[in-house]
Amino acid sequence: MPLKLGIGDIVRLKKKHPCGGFHWEITRTGIDIGLKCLCCGRKVLVPRVKLEKKIREIVPRD
Repeated sequence: MPLKLGIGDIVRLKKKHPCGGFHWEITRTGIDIGLKCLCCGRKVLVPRVKLEKKIREIVPRD
């Protein structure tokens, strides 16, 4: 069962980004998930299956 991820949610990943940030904002959902690093602003697309294995924590949007 896939995780319930929504646009605007903040996720904390297990490994840090080269800029030093752990937190990412979800900008797109579907088979591929769009992420934006909250530290440097870099945007990436990650397959949902890979991302679900790398997530440590989900902070829901308000």
